[in-house]
Amino acid sequence: MNLLSKKATSRQREGTSFCTVTEALRDGGPLTKASALIMGLGNMAHKQVAKGLIFLAVEIAYLVYMCSFGFYSLSRLPGLGTVEQEEVWNEELQVYLYTSGDQSILILLYGIATIILTLVMFWIWRGTVKSAYQAESLTKQGRHVRTFKEDLKTLLDEKLQWTMMAPPMFFICALTILPLIFMICMAFTNYSKIDNHLVLFDWVGLENFATLFDGSSVLGSTFWSVLGWTLVWAFFATFTNYFAGMILALLINRKGTRAKGFWRFCFVLSCAVPMFVSLLIMRTMLQPEGAVNVLLRQLGLIASDASLPFFTNTTWARVTVIVINIWVGVPYTLLQLTGVLQNIPGDLYEAASIDGANAVQQFFHITLPYMFYVTTPYLIATFTGNVNNFNVIYLLSGGDPVTNLSSTAGDTDLLVTWLYKLTIDNQYYNIGAVVGILTFVILAIGSLLTYRNSKSYKEEGGF
Repeated sequence: MNLLSKKATSRQREGTSFCTVTEALRDGGPLTKASALIMGLGNMAHKQVAKGLIFLAVEIAYLVYMCSFGFYSLSRLPGLGTVEQEEVWNEELQVYLYTSGDQSILILLYGIATIILTLVMFWIWRGTVKSAYQAESLTKQGRHVRTFKEDLKTLLDEKLQWTMMAPPMFFICALTILPLIFMICMAFTNYSKIDNHLVLFDWVGLENFATLFDGSSVLGSTFWSVLGWTLVWAFFATFTNYFAGMILALLINRKGTRAKGFWRFCFVLSCAVPMFVSLLIMRTMLQPEGAVNVLLRQLGLIASDASLPFFTNTTWARVTVIVINIWVGVPYTLLQLTGVLQNIPGDLYEAASIDGANAVQQFFHITLPYMFYVTTPYLIATFTGNVNNFNVIYLLSGGDPVTNLSSTAGDTDLLVTWLYKLTIDNQYYNIGAVVGILTFVILAIGSLLTYRNSKSYKEEGGF
């Protein structure tokens, strides 16, 4: 007897379902093998009638769907439709009527949904074959085969995780996975207002990626410019907040500081105001005729007919959004780092003092390494969040100033705000999908490489 047969015999003795479909089809009886074609047949033959009927009903429902709609959706997926909507003059009504043509977006959506449904059905099919093999093994051993009521009880006991995870997985598939795959597929089409491809569009392969990487094109030059500013913004927005919050946390947490709770309350109070309200107020105050410029004129610090170009000059606008982001983000960093500081062992500082280390040396050899060690995942998450920081840029500067009228992005636009403008304002859905994919790839690779090369990963639990 070979090793595979021994394993199969061992599983049959145990009466478990921990077997592969290949083993079930190879070692199972005729009814188990027939279950691969008629789902539930093996279960019904071994007194699991209700369970078998449910499997059979699922198979019938899937076949009905595929025969009535599924195969048709899959057949149209490669072409995404060919019949255009036409305008026809109606003599009787004396008006133009529009004939219903193909809608590529629905063809793509239904095709992807059918593929996902087929994958789910394949997973259910695997379970039915394994279930039939388990029932056959238990019957041959003379052991008890669970009734339908007992199977339902297991869903509230040993298989409770399946019961609890089923609803979330359904919504994840319907509201996350399906839209995500749909967006990825859109990047390989010409779905945009260019040449009027908003209703009927085609597959174009990697053409959109080539356009975006071509620095000589308008979209390509815009992409590299926006990508560069996005990385610069994310770096400064992350580390200015981090070090400003660290300095505040150190000053408030030091032994000589009185009323620590009061100072923390003052800085954290801004968290109670919704961020979008604060950003819109700051945007109004920094306009050419806003409160800041008017006050500076009244104080004589600028000419009576002049205004500081907070959002009309590229350098001013970029520095402005970074500075205001510090004001908005420091309270959150202060809370994070205060908790870290309060958990640094005091014995380390006592030992350093005995060895003659001063405050600066203690900071660079104890405080800073410990904080970096603990907060590296937080820094990575913050950097990722700043790359996708839609609120601060869109609500504060709106991407302005726009110095290149042929571009679809302003000088302070990030990839995420540019993506919004591409899709909502300009209807370049295909290019927007490419930007979304590239943003994900850049962040995923960068985050993984940074974390895997950090001490937080290499020396986990070692500090």
